[in-house]
Amino acid sequence: MRHTYRMNALAKKSDRLLLAILSGIAVLVIIALAVVFTRGEPAALDESSPAGIVQRYSAAVVDGDTDAAAAYLTTAAGEECRALVDRAPLPSRVVLISTDEREDSALVRVSLVTSNPGGPFGPSEYETEDRFSLQKVGGQWKIDQAPYQLLVCSDTRVGP
Repeated sequence: MRHTYRMNALAKKSDRLLLAILSGIAVLVIIALAVVFTRGEPAALDESSPAGIVQRYSAAVVDGDTDAAAAYLTTAAGEECRALVDRAPLPSRVVLISTDEREDSALVRVSLVTSNPGGPFGPSEYETEDRFSLQKVGGQWKIDQAPYQLLVCSDTRVGP
């Protein structure tokens, strides 16, 4: 009888331990889901900085707002249109790598992440690095050169 009592006590202890572990896992899953679903847009960078201009320009191009994007370009960049043989799809993400700022010019290095929905093995994603060249015009930063995937020309984006 004593042996049976010990076995029942051990079984109850094991059940409580298993229940505690499963409850802990459930709490962690709920917290992880809350973090994923409450993540908002990336923080807006200072609009008076080269990186902030690149962020706003890139968002405007990806959103298809060519008028807003063109406002961030120098006059020369806005007038320079090139016919591109290789028309790349728009990047799905533009990630800041670094900023090299001087008195009247700046280089902003970015990573352009492009997703392709199809293919023989399903969706794919690739990443390239490129840079924006900025000039200070009238005390404000303007984009003088942009990666070809994000070019805006006379109210029309160059690309597909």
